[in-house]
Amino acid sequence: MIALGARVGLRSLQRRSVHAAAGAKTTKLFINGEFGESQASTWLDVVNPATQELVTRVPQSTAHELEAAAASAQAAFGEWRRTSALARQRKMLDLQQAIRDKTDVLARSIVEEQGKVLGDARGDVMRGLQVVEDMASITHYMQGTRLAVAADMETYTVREPLGVVAGICPFNFPAMIPLWMFPVALATGNTCVLKPSERDPGAAMLLAQLCNDVGIPRGVLNVVHGARETVDFLTADARVRAVSFVGGDRAGRHIYERATQHGKRCQANLGAKNHAIVLPDANKEQALNAITGAAFGAAGQRCMALSVAVFVGGAQAWIDEVVDRARALRVDGGLEPGADVGPMITREALARAERLVQSASDEGARIALDGRGVRPAKYPRGNFLGPTVIDRATPAMQCYREEIFGPVLVCLRADSLDDALALVNANPYGNGASIFTRSGASAAKFQADVEAGQVGINVPIPVPLPMFSFTGNKASFLGDTNFYGRSGVSFYTQLKTVTSLWSKADADDRQATVHMPTIH
Repeated sequence: MIALGARVGLRSLQRRSVHAAAGAKTTKLFINGEFGESQASTWLDVVNPATQELVTRVPQSTAHELEAAAASAQAAFGEWRRTSALARQRKMLDLQQAIRDKTDVLARSIVEEQGKVLGDARGDVMRGLQVVEDMASITHYMQGTRLAVAADMETYTVREPLGVVAGICPFNFPAMIPLWMFPVALATGNTCVLKPSERDPGAAMLLAQLCNDVGIPRGVLNVVHGARETVDFLTADARVRAVSFVGGDRAGRHIYERATQHGKRCQANLGAKNHAIVLPDANKEQALNAITGAAFGAAGQRCMALSVAVFVGGAQAWIDEVVDRARALRVDGGLEPGADVGPMITREALARAERLVQSASDEGARIALDGRGVRPAKYPRGNFLGPTVIDRATPAMQCYREEIFGPVLVCLRADSLDDALALVNANPYGNGASIFTRSGASAAKFQADVEAGQVGINVPIPVPLPMFSFTGNKASFLGDTNFYGRSGVSFYTQLKTVTSLWSKADADDRQATVHMPTIH
């Protein structure tokens, strides 16, 4: 995931801020079950990355507004935690149906603000929807354990919510990442203050509306906006018990350190440099098609994008065929029929990716396919970078060391599986890694030896479904408990252990007597 500012925007908004102009569309706050206009003096323009047209203006929430959101969440917690798991399950069932019914509305919002092609935007919604569906199993997740530990004595566990929790979201998955956070928090009995990315808050606001529509009580979910001021409030406020974050390294370290220093739980997904090892015995067509989709889909703006391919031995001859497949992808606006690759989120993100491509050339790599300068006819002002393939890169090059977070595939060459594994394991990041091979022995060796949290075997983006958990590791994750699934439930809850003694003697049947009592 990318560096400071591109996901969470921890820099000040002042440089790019404007006062909300009369008549300009603004993004509302969602506090205590109501959408309201912010009284902010600082605003950030959200523009369509394909056209540069103004979509909305996002406020830097005021101190009073942040306080109101936290107070609303705290006030709602007492009643919400006392609702039964069955009642919360019902809300998750209702919410998943509401999201399913509004998938296209959510997807079009994502296309407009984030730039994804429509099919990928629908996928963004659907992968988040799967988490909501999994939370319909909350009655199973919340079950405790019980054991008779002595005569008439038993010990059992109760899983309880923490209280008010916060979610801080990135720009690259405007629906999926919020849905990694607040449905798990709510299903387990917590209340939540959510901060969507200031780059594309529209999907989160639509999700808040759907929560209202299905009758989730006032204050259980609140949505605030902004950059560093909002983040610093959420990571320091005493009412917030836990913070979930997905984004870049610098922002993530700041959030993790600040939250934990204030005694909060924190889970933070950070940067990535995901590798695929391609062995010469792989199914070539399947491997190259999978790599092409995983490297260039969503314009490479995925924390699980396949950004590095290591071609081993004879597979090195296939690199030019990757280039052919990448060249055939259509770069266009997200709503255009047949579009494969949309624009990058901002001009700054585009400029950074282009700079890293140039650095590869300057350092001696071969730019086998150069996507710089691609301009679709209908979108001459868009932030477009066409699929780009860098060949003969080395681990010392800047294009390999840094997460480009664009539609750029960096290709390295290795003589053996051992050499390729050593290269992958030397990388500081540990989100995911894949291997393409027909050899069960090679796959087993890779699975056992690779140092990455999510492993794919003939699968390019090994993001687990919600009944598991997102398991990035090494420098890609800070915290002890991962997102969604059983780990996510554990993050948002705490265990209470109860030991009880009920003597059987107290239940003896004693008959009434009419005799005068005597003293012994």
